[in-house]
Amino acid sequence: MEKVLVTGCAGYIGSVLMRLLLNKGYKVKGIDNLQFGGESLLGIYNNPNFEFLYGDIRDNQILDKVLKNVDHVVHLAAIVGDPACATEPDKAREVNWKASNNLFKMAKESDVDRFVFASTCSNYGKMDAGENNFVSEESPLRPVSLYAELKVKFEKYILASEKSDDLTPVSLRFATVYGLSSRPRFDLTVNDFTRQLQSGRELVIYGEQFWRPYCHVFDISRAILMTLQADKKIVAHQVFGVGSTAENYQKKMIVDELLEYFPAAKIKYVKKEEDPRDYRVDFSHIKNELGFKVTHTVPDGIREVKEVLDQGLISEPFSKKYRNV
Repeated sequence: MEKVLVTGCAGYIGSVLMRLLLNKGYKVKGIDNLQFGGESLLGIYNNPNFEFLYGDIRDNQILDKVLKNVDHVVHLAAIVGDPACATEPDKAREVNWKASNNLFKMAKESDVDRFVFASTCSNYGKMDAGENNFVSEESPLRPVSLYAELKVKFEKYILASEKSDDLTPVSLRFATVYGLSSRPRFDLTVNDFTRQLQSGRELVIYGEQFWRPYCHVFDISRAILMTLQADKKIVAHQVFGVGSTAENYQKKMIVDELLEYFPAAKIKYVKKEEDPRDYRVDFSHIKNELGFKVTHTVPDGIREVKEVLDQGLISEPFSKKYRNV
């Protein structure tokens, strides 16, 4: 039975991925500093194939311990998002670059087979002007925030590492994530917009014309699993965008979907001519090479978040604990 180490295991993606891996028959070791709490792990804590270690990836002694007898590493731990990195830039550099760099080196020394890195489509920044333009894995990277700069830097570092049969690095550029997780987040576009309208508040939209790709947190986790299961020759030193080409949306398009569920919603549009991030992504590479297809769409995410809030399963959706900043 293969063992997978997941850094940031209690987080928004990590807590979903852990359950998926366990259900697929993996042994799973997770490490997290529990900055946002550990309640997301309570449902799997007693699973005999799950082992949790509290700690920070900046601690070499902790890393030495968690890397023992591990076949694969999924590296999710990071200061996530533009606002969080802008708020704590020094910490972002320590975690997203220095500690990640060290983790990769120690993984190589520990005979880890695969190293899957959680990157981001924010790396693209702003696509070239043109009605039919899409970016892809071959497009130039134009990071416009510290968060994206550090993701690009580490991605380039692991992909430029020496090719061998020992360690297989792969980078996954996630679309903007949405949907329910055991560690809910409401500072993400689809989840936030749904929360705002479900509460009866007016939704203020800045720059409704700008593009982003979106992908459900469960599908993000599925893509990670497929990367672990794929032939090493296909994924070694490769970059895969994670999402669906059909799931690129302008903010106005998301609002149109929301109005199907909230027809009386109050929407205010604020004109914004410039946005440093504006891109549509072609996700053909992961579809063609790994056979990846999404199982959820943005309307599915809107519906599930609305239903959970309607039923009171999350009693205080505006609590700070559901944000990364």
